[in-house]
Amino acid sequence: MALSLTTAQRKSASVRSGAPIVRLRNLSKAYEEAGAQRMVLQALDADLYAGDFIVLLGKSGSGKSTLLNLIGGIDVPSSGEIWINGTNLTALNERALTLFRRDHIGFVFQFFNLIPTLTVLENVSLPFELQGKPRRDSERRARALLERVGLAHRADAYPDRLSGGEQQRVAIARALIHEPLLILADEPTGNLDEETGAKILHLLLALTRDEGKTLIMATHNPEVVPLADVVYHIHEGKLVAGPRA
Repeated sequence: MALSLTTAQRKSASVRSGAPIVRLRNLSKAYEEAGAQRMVLQALDADLYAGDFIVLLGKSGSGKSTLLNLIGGIDVPSSGEIWINGTNLTALNERALTLFRRDHIGFVFQFFNLIPTLTVLENVSLPFELQGKPRRDSERRARALLERVGLAHRADAYPDRLSGGEQQRVAIARALIHEPLLILADEPTGNLDEETGAKILHLLLALTRDEGKTLIMATHNPEVVPLADVVYHIHEGKLVAGPRA
């Protein structure tokens, strides 16, 4: 299935305004391997703006997932700073990072990461409930999102009864329910066939556009590039801005 966007779905860079929602400053990440340091990301600097669809391209092992995990507060940098909407993540302790993730970040993973013992409705509701929202409000918003992703009729099903594409639609609804600042998607179509993956990509982008969210996606699929507002290539630990098409 060909990947393309309507004019309404595409966001023009000309509407960008205000301060960046994400600032990366001299950001580096190294891991200890066999007694030696392996540098994965080196001195990255970038400004990412609200409402953009930002694509991170690179081969397997290039550091795409590492960068998403740093921006999402799952991992911590070896040096440098990450600012999100005026908050310096690198200055937060572990508990504060956990709360920041809970309130401001939505994740969509390649392998869905749904909780098998919870129903579809419960999986989608969970991030909202973790914020302390009333169960009634959580379920109301979860049902509305399930309607938008075409799965209202599967609200009471368990994940193992869903196809891969259906599970990823549930994951998208879950990522959006708490109205986060950022949606981080790590190879969200990598575990799906080409046709289903294209449908999921369009659904994810349409919903994030409708909700006015910023979407950062790590992928090795060059067909995603024409859909993006901004493209970065990760090569040998460096972040290089590239053409959108």
